[in-house]
Amino acid sequence: MSAAFAIHAECTRSHARAGLIETRHGAIETPAFMPVGTQASVKALAPRELLSAGAQCVLANTYHLWQRPGADVVRGAGGLHHFMGWQGPILTDSGGFQVLSLRHLCRIDERGAAFRSHLDGEERTLTPELAMEVQAGLESDIAMALDVCPPYPCRSLELLEATERTVRWARRSLASGHGPGQAVFGIVQGGIDTELRRRAASALAAMEFDGYGIGGLSIGEQREETWPALEAAVAALPPDRPRYLMGVGAPGDVLKAVARGVDLFDCVLPTRLGRNGTVLTRQGSLNLHRPGLASRTTPLEADCDCAACTEFSTGYLHHLVRAGEDLGLRLASLHNIRFLIRLVAEARRAICEGEFDEMLRRVGGGPHHAAILSGASVS
Repeated sequence: MSAAFAIHAECTRSHARAGLIETRHGAIETPAFMPVGTQASVKALAPRELLSAGAQCVLANTYHLWQRPGADVVRGAGGLHHFMGWQGPILTDSGGFQVLSLRHLCRIDERGAAFRSHLDGEERTLTPELAMEVQAGLESDIAMALDVCPPYPCRSLELLEATERTVRWARRSLASGHGPGQAVFGIVQGGIDTELRRRAASALAAMEFDGYGIGGLSIGEQREETWPALEAAVAALPPDRPRYLMGVGAPGDVLKAVARGVDLFDCVLPTRLGRNGTVLTRQGSLNLHRPGLASRTTPLEADCDCAACTEFSTGYLHHLVRAGEDLGLRLASLHNIRFLIRLVAEARRAICEGEFDEMLRRVGGGPHHAAILSGASVS
C-alpha cells in the first residue's frame, strides 16, 4: 500500500471511526473534509488561508489540468505541490465526474471517454491508462481510478453499463501503474441500486486498492435513497482501507455519513455558498445579503477562530457582500471551509472519546443545533 491507514477509535453503536492516513506529503486525520481546488486552486483562497482553516488535504481535477495547462507543464514546475504552492497531501479526481457534468461534450465507449474540449472544441480521449499517467505526472498523493458516473435518474440498463464499465476500468487503472509513492483509490458506482452497489464494492474490494471512493451520490436523489446505497457499498468494502464519499459536504450529510463509516469528504459547497454570500453556522445557513444584519456587531459565530469571525463583525460582512466587495465573498468562503473542518474535527474527538453517538443526538435534537442536520436557513 502507498498510503497506510490505521484506525485509532471506533464507535460501539454506529460505524463511525477515527483514523490516520499516511501519505508522502503528510498525514490526514480522519474523518476529514478536503477543500476542492479543481484547477489547482481553491476558489479565491490562498494555500496559507487553507492552512489557517485547518485543511489537511486538497483536491485537484485530472480532466481540467489535463486540458489546461497540461500535465507536462505541471511536471516541469516540479509537480502539483510546487505548482500550486500547497505542500500538504493532494488528491486528484480522475475526471469521472466530468463524464457526467460534461456529458453533452462526451462520448463513452470501452476504450475511454472522448471529450470535445470545453476550451477549444478539440476531441481528446481520456482512457483509464491515460488518467493514471496524467495523475502520475501531476505527482498527487492519492490518484483516483477513472470511472463512469451515471446521471440520476437513468435507465436500469444505463446504470448497469456504467457500473460494470467502472469495474473494468478499475482493473485497467491498477494494471497501468502509478507514480512513485502514489496511492490509488477505486470508485464504487451503482446509483441508488443497493444490489449493484454491493456487487461493485465487492468487485473493487478484491482488487486491493489503497482506498475506495463512493461516487454517484448526492447528484439529485432523495436523501432517503442515498443512505441505503451508501450502506450497501460500505458493508462490502474492506474495513482496513479509507472510504471516501465523493462530492458530499452539507454538514448534516457529513455527520450522517461519518456514522456510516465514511472517512473522507470533499465538496464545492463551502466556496460556492461563500461566493454567493451565504455562510454556514451552528444555527443553519445565513444569507449575508439579508436585510437586518447591518447593525449586527457580533461575529458570525462566537466560538469560530477563522479570520471572518475573529477580525470582523457580521454587520461588516453584510456590508461587504451588499457592496459587491470580493473580500466579503472570500471571508465567507474561508469561514465555510473552517466550519466544515471544525465539524469533522469535533466528530473525530467525539469518536475518540466515545461520545460520537451523544454528539449526533445533541446536534440532531438540540434546540440550537437541529438546523445543521436540516440545512435550514436562519435570519
